[in-house]
Amino acid sequence: MLMAIGPLFCLLTRGAAAAELDGVAMPNVRPAAGVTLRLNGMGLRTYSVFRIHIYVAGLYLEQPSSDGEAILNSDQTKLLEVRFVHDVDVEQARKAWIDGFAGNCTAPCHLPEGEVAHFLDAVPAFRRGDGSILLFTHGTAQISVNGQMLGTVTDPIFARVILATFIGHAPPTDRVKRELLGED
Repeated sequence: MLMAIGPLFCLLTRGAAAAELDGVAMPNVRPAAGVTLRLNGMGLRTYSVFRIHIYVAGLYLEQPSSDGEAILNSDQTKLLEVRFVHDVDVEQARKAWIDGFAGNCTAPCHLPEGEVAHFLDAVPAFRRGDGSILLFTHGTAQISVNGQMLGTVTDPIFARVILATFIGHAPPTDRVKRELLGED
């Protein structure tokens, strides 16, 4: 179930920037959920033949890995930070999630319709400079935008599919997946 947990989502403190992509800097190390996470990779999402820069994402893991399936199947804490470098309206944002879910949850995978609908209803429009954090722990995903907690996905399959939309078999682009997995 997606529910607001407000102040319980005291997540991160910023460290020194260790990596930069498309003008977006991210720290090399981040504390989250009582563990230290390391920047595994940063990916730039582009769109269309014009290669419009949409966002920069950073994947943080307890143990660095270039194996997407191993990361998705791991019980370790994972964090995905997404910083927007271009405006994305609410319809575009929701469509991107719907496409990601469809591409990364194929039979026999089944997502809870009510939780997916609640998740999609909470997806906002994004403006250049906005940021989103997705924290994956114990089969859940906590989602915040610009420091405001949007909710928690409690279904472990759904939480896995959310991360798979970035590093699964149907990522937004192959480049994003390769870069988040530290392959580029």
